[in-house]
Amino acid sequence: MPPATAPEDPPSGAGHRLGRAFYVQRPTAWSLVVPVVAVVAGLLFATSFQTARGTDLRSAGQDLPGLIRAENRQVQTKVEHLRQLQVQVDGLTAAAAPGSSEVSALTDAAGALAAPVGTAAVHGPTVTVTLDDAHRSADSLPKPYGPDDIVVHQQDVQGVVNALWAGGAEAMMIQDQRVIATSAVRCVGNTLILQGRVYSPPYVISAIGPTGDMGAALNADPQVKIYREWVDAVGLTYDVRVAGDARFPAYAGPVSQATAVVSR
Repeated sequence: MPPATAPEDPPSGAGHRLGRAFYVQRPTAWSLVVPVVAVVAGLLFATSFQTARGTDLRSAGQDLPGLIRAENRQVQTKVEHLRQLQVQVDGLTAAAAPGSSEVSALTDAAGALAAPVGTAAVHGPTVTVTLDDAHRSADSLPKPYGPDDIVVHQQDVQGVVNALWAGGAEAMMIQDQRVIATSAVRCVGNTLILQGRVYSPPYVISAIGPTGDMGAALNADPQVKIYREWVDAVGLTYDVRVAGDARFPAYAGPVSQATAVVSR
């Protein structure tokens, strides 16, 4: 049946009430929702105005590198504060029970483990490895090389770290931080995240220990060998230097273990 259309002349008389049913539009769900949406939108605009107070609520104009540098400074300040608190705790612990043989024995045991654990400053002969991105553009690369081939990756840094530990490293620094065997090395893009701080290349890894053994371990490590092949292929930096003596500060991070696996 074709849809009803409005006649040219409205009906009159007895048929007028019946005829108005065709002229009065019934309310739909959409006609009821529209006012509600308008009221909600008005409330949102008013709230945004009160919150902004004339400022820009968008974060597009934020200085991200500056924000990272500011957060790094805060982390460094907190680490130094933690170190100072640890010194105070050690002093109070020693003063609280000077006559306790049990406390003295535990203190002596902790002191003997401080150097290998990393909680004491150390010095000695070092091997220092520097890794850096290739100083060339991706457009200059021949096929099939790409942009990922000219940057230092997490496995490259981890390979050097593992090789130095395997070569008998007794203490280690990455950038300006003392690290221990359980320190996590993580890269996001071409930046290194280490114990809450962000670093850009070049990455400098230094280790105190038997320099000859550590150098031999670097030469024998398969991951380091792969990296050195890419050094020759695209111009990545791999520099190894030996120094007679260097001083490393104490490790300032947590040393508690949540899990452990026994090597068999």
